[in-house]
Amino acid sequence: MEEQQISVEPLDPAAEITTNSVAAGAVSPDSMSILSLISEASLVVQLVMLILFLASLVSWSIIFSKFISLRRERALTDEFEAEFWAGGSMQSLFDQWGSATKKASGMSEIFVAGYREFKRLTDRGYANNNDLLDGVQRAMRVELSREIDHLESQIPFLATVGSTSPYVGLFGTVWGIMNSFRALGLSTQQATVASVAPGIAEALIATAMGLFAAIPAVIAYNRYSYHVEKLVGRYEIFMEEFVSIVNRQLTIDVKTK
Repeated sequence: MEEQQISVEPLDPAAEITTNSVAAGAVSPDSMSILSLISEASLVVQLVMLILFLASLVSWSIIFSKFISLRRERALTDEFEAEFWAGGSMQSLFDQWGSATKKASGMSEIFVAGYREFKRLTDRGYANNNDLLDGVQRAMRVELSREIDHLESQIPFLATVGSTSPYVGLFGTVWGIMNSFRALGLSTQQATVASVAPGIAEALIATAMGLFAAIPAVIAYNRYSYHVEKLVGRYEIFMEEFVSIVNRQLTIDVKTK
């Protein structure tokens, strides 16, 4: 009996890799794009991403608006301070910066409030210098509180975004990974990296978006808080100097009588 020889063709390595990849459930590059991962994410993860995206938009709008307003405030404060120490009349300075046509700064508003109270008390015939000084200081403190509230407006929102966004993103990540492993446990296919990678990738996008929203907010909060603190310090120093000038003027008026 003649022996039959069976010829065995050599296997193509590329075809073997392709076959193994298909069997392992490999994913295409298009399905791993950022937009695809976001659109195919679970509803909870998508809601987390939407919240973080909206928080980031609001944060950037506040960052730009506060940058412009604080820069304008510093410029007007420098302008008023230069005019105040130029040696002109306080009455003319009051008429100029107290008018509705003049752009006001925090320091000019404090000056206008203090000088207006000084004029009101002197017109009523207050002879006690201590009462005059107390009234001027009270009026300036009230205006200072208003200016501080104005300067610090919207800045606490940046602190909130900076402190909570990473945790919100982490919640989306944990939820996405939990769903990925739960689906993997219910699946009858063999567990591979390719089958788990899309779910984990879409979950990690939530953490990335949380960090993207938090980092600029924290940097802007620290920066703007520093500038606000410097402006408030300048306002407080000006208040003390203005009260000293008023006290000195009252002392001179008493001595000349």
